[in-house]
Amino acid sequence: MPVKKKRKAPGVAAAVAEDAGLKKCKISSYCRSQPPARLISGEEEFSRKKCLAWFYEYAGPDEVVGPEGMEKFCEDIGVEPENIIMLVLAWKLEAESMGFFTKEEWLKGMTSLQCDCTEKLQSRFEFLRSQLNDISSFKNIYRYAFDFARDKDQRSLDIDTAKSMLALLLGRTWPLFSVFYQYLEQSKYRVMNKDQWYNVLEFSRTVHADLSNYDEDGACFRGWNQVVACVELALQFGSPRSIPTLPFTALPARLFLYDLLKAREKRTPRGPVLLDEFVEWQKIRQTS
Repeated sequence: MPVKKKRKAPGVAAAVAEDAGLKKCKISSYCRSQPPARLISGEEEFSRKKCLAWFYEYAGPDEVVGPEGMEKFCEDIGVEPENIIMLVLAWKLEAESMGFFTKEEWLKGMTSLQCDCTEKLQSRFEFLRSQLNDISSFKNIYRYAFDFARDKDQRSLDIDTAKSMLALLLGRTWPLFSVFYQYLEQSKYRVMNKDQWYNVLEFSRTVHADLSNYDEDGACFRGWNQVVACVELALQFGSPRSIPTLPFTALPARLFLYDLLKAREKRTPRGPVLLDEFVEWQKIRQTS
């Protein structure tokens, strides 16, 4: 007959059970007796040291995540380099150059996102996507993209880069994007300046797909557009001396252009010109 085990007192049994529970706990800090307000949640707290170690998994000797490191980083987080999430992430990190993250950018941005490992960043993808649905945030991302994508020794975006970035940002939301893309393909433009870039977003948000509410005078009155078009021609020659050969015969107009070209550091509002030409091009297509 089995030996009957001696029954433990209730108080002793409770103490033994509590001790067994403590032994099963994998994280010692969770097992310490602490006030309820200081208990750590199931998700680990952000660690700057861990975040820095994560950065060095991809950084080169110059302490910068370059093209090779960026490719490995994208592979690890399961996102293609051309995915718009990478642009939003770069915006959050305030990255200066496309394809590169500095240590300072990484630490500042990942700290704001509270991400110190791959899994935590992946859990923030939905938040990053949600920034595209916020009007103010999207506008900031769109404006950031211009400086992020351009060569730092240039003031404008080359047209191929501009088309790629516009496709990423507006391709799925702007009904006229495919038509505008076709226009850029056949146009004379080889670069897109910041004024033009900003105006494209405003145009995409306010002008109807049938162009019925587009107001040329509201954007920039026609006479000024012609002046700017002539300035662009003059800039191709690079000298105010070319003004007499331009299609302006009136002396005041030539003098005005001369003064404008002499102050070349001043920006010209060329954004509306591109859009005026696009609207005219599209209307001709619709009627032909």
